Amino acid sequence: MHIGPLLGSGRTADVYALDGSWVLRRYRHGLDATGELAVMSYLSASGFPVPRIGPPAGDALRTDLVLQRLTGPTLAEALLAGAVTEDDGAELLARLLRELHAIPPRLSQDPEDRILHLDLHPENVVLAPEGAMVIDWLTASEGPPALDRAMTSLILAQVALDPSFPAGAQVRGLLATLLSRFADDGGVPAAALARATVLRAADPGLTAHETAVLDEAAELVATLAG
Repeated sequence: MHIGPLLGSGRTADVYALDGSWVLRRYRHGLDATGELAVMSYLSASGFPVPRIGPPAGDALRTDLVLQRLTGPTLAEALLAGAVTEDDGAELLARLLRELHAIPPRLSQDPEDRILHLDLHPENVVLAPEGAMVIDWLTASEGPPALDRAMTSLILAQVALDPSFPAGAQVRGLLATLLSRFADDGGVPAAALARATVLRAADPGLTAHETAVLDEAAELVATLAG
């Protein structure tokens, strides 16, 4: 497998070009992509919009995923550029979570559980020509859908409270609109928000600012949710 140039880096992984159709997503720090591959395969078979999974290379590592090379902006980029309104952005996030939570769990025997992304925010939605695609499934788990809605809300609140981010007011507006959409799907109950806060606090990838504003972010979500 010939690995091409680096296309981008996130908090936990680097993405390299393979050719015009495929990219290699390689996790750092020894993170294992095996579970993510299983979740994405299951979701793809269920019709949920995730990147196609490519053929494994003979020398692939457990930290590697070969995925469809997507073109198009992230939802975050489209929102900041004004190409997508806060209203439409909120509706898209709510719809994606609603569709995800309509799929039965892969492993859990609890009929109330669903697959949870637990990191679904505008940077993890790519507006590809074939439609919105959800990426970055490393944190995926199974549990009550309200936890997923709470985690998305909490992440947006942390961004809204970041003074170094110039579009904080816009993110706050997106969050308020999204919470109104979530109300139709069961909302963000206090217990789910509390659990999401604990899970978020345990994330070693948080920045110092994200950790410092975590409780304030939870309060903001609770306030905007009414």
